[in-house]
Parts: sequence; structure tokens; C-alpha cells
Amino acid sequence: MKKIKSFVGASAIGLAVLFGGVAATAPPIDFDKIVSRGYGVNEIPSIDNPKFESPAEADAWLSDSDLVMTLVDKETERVYPLEILVWHEIVNDSINGKPVLVTYCPLTDSGRVYFREVDYTTFKFLNSGSLLNSNTLMYSNDSTMWTQIDGRAIFGNSFGVELIPLKVDVVKWGEWNAEHPDSQVLSRDTGFERDYGSDPYGGYANYPDLRFPAEPLSDLLPTKEVVYGLQVEGQSKAYKEADITTLGTIEDRIGEVDILIERQKDGTVNTIRKDTGEALDRTRGYWFAWYAFHPDTLVYSTGQ
Repeated sequence: MKKIKSFVGASAIGLAVLFGGVAATAPPIDFDKIVSRGYGVNEIPSIDNPKFESPAEADAWLSDSDLVMTLVDKETERVYPLEILVWHEIVNDSINGKPVLVTYCPLTDSGRVYFREVDYTTFKFLNSGSLLNSNTLMYSNDSTMWTQIDGRAIFGNSFGVELIPLKVDVVKWGEWNAEHPDSQVLSRDTGFERDYGSDPYGGYANYPDLRFPAEPLSDLLPTKEVVYGLQVEGQSKAYKEADITTLGTIEDRIGEVDILIERQKDGTVNTIRKDTGEALDRTRGYWFAWYAFHPDTLVYSTGQ
């Protein structure tokens, strides 16, 4: 397992608030934790010209229990099946004229969507072939390395910027399709020959072991328990997806902020700051990954 010590052509410049990005506030990265995945840049190829089809067409190859990522902008509803994303991890897309970056890391089970325009420049993203805490590191065409799980530029010409996230949900196709019959579904016609009906990770989700390192680790929850991680005014907290599904509604407090978590009929989850009504960004993924990036996190308990 090769560790990555440096990157060619990188320059660290502190950036203030930009169009499409904000100044990063997270702690510095320990570059000794970055490891090679065994692939070069874009050897796990991004989808750069995505095609979409109707739900009726997608029903021919998606089952009700298949997981999909969903993105809504105005009246446009997009669906990105995980059985495609697991092979590509990155889709450089646009929705209603807005350039967006659709990402999924199978090793951390984290699906994230960001604006990919920074300082009036639209970036193209690729898979770097490297990992931090088992999470995909992305490479943009301005020679910058970014974390997938939080959209943070950790090295390169855009160092110090965090991409602005968009709300994305991971839901069962059957639940979503019943409520959204006019969605646009990412087609298997990607321009690549892949066995989209198979899992290249061979049941990785069903075993606690990790293929690549992550640290620190915590035994507060099972390694691959799926959680929703929230960060409010510097305080992080994790909520088990199983609890959200069972309870439907959770009212809680993070620091001094009251929050509301609500699961909808279509499987989507709203995370809301109660005093302002604003939607809160959240990250859905494996517990070990959320903890590795947020070691000060609290954990919600249904008994509290």
C-alpha cells in the first residue's frame, strides 16, 4: 500500500469567500494518511456526458430495493443509481444550467453532490486514484486534490476552498419512483463497458473489515453502521439511519441549536435547523468514515 507524500505542481494559496466556494475551516490534513488505491488518475473513469432515461425505461433494470442517489433542482428530478456510480464514482453533470459534481465513494458509502463552479470557473473532476481515511480523493483540472466526503480542497491551486454542497438523498428506487414518476434516471449508456448488474466490491458492505486504512477509529458504533452526520456551529453529531427509518422524526439539539430530522414517504430525509427553518447539510455514510473526519462527534441515542 503506497503512501502519497506530495503532488506535482501544487501551490497552497489561502482563498477568501468565492463564487461557488467558501474558505475552508476544517483542520489541516496529515498527508501521511493518504494512500494509493492502486489506480492512476481517472483509471476509475468519470462520466462526463451523462445520458438520462425515463423511470419506465429504468424499471427494466432497476429493482424496487436498489439504492439510488436523488437530486432535485426546481422542477428537475435526477436519479443516479448506485449500481452505476459504484463503477465510476464521479459524474460531471449540469442541472438547469448549473454545473454540478455528483460523487459516490463505495469504500465509505458516502454520496455527495456539489456545485463545481468556483470563482466563475467550472471545474472538471476526476478520480485521483488515492484515498484519505478510505475516502476517495478527487482531482480537478486546476491541479487540486479534494476530499469526496466534505468537498474540501486539501492541496493544489484551490487549496483552502470547500465546495458548496447540494442536498442529495440515497433512497430505495421503489419508494422514490412511486412518488416521482417524471424523474430523469442516469442511463447505463455511459460510453464504457461495465457489468452494471454486479458489485465490483464483492460484498464489502457486509463485513466490518476495511480494505484501506482510516484513523482514528471508534467502537461506539459498528464500523459500517450507516449514519447521517451533521455539523452545526462547530459541533458534530451522528444519527443512525436505522433510527431515522424506524422513528420517522427525530427532534434533538446539537450544541445550542435545536434540529429536526424527518424521513419522507419517498425515502428522502430532511435535516432542519428549527430556529431559522434552514436546511442543514449532512453526510450519509459509514460510521468509521464520519468518525475519522470528525473525531469529536457525538452520537445520538434513542435512549437519551
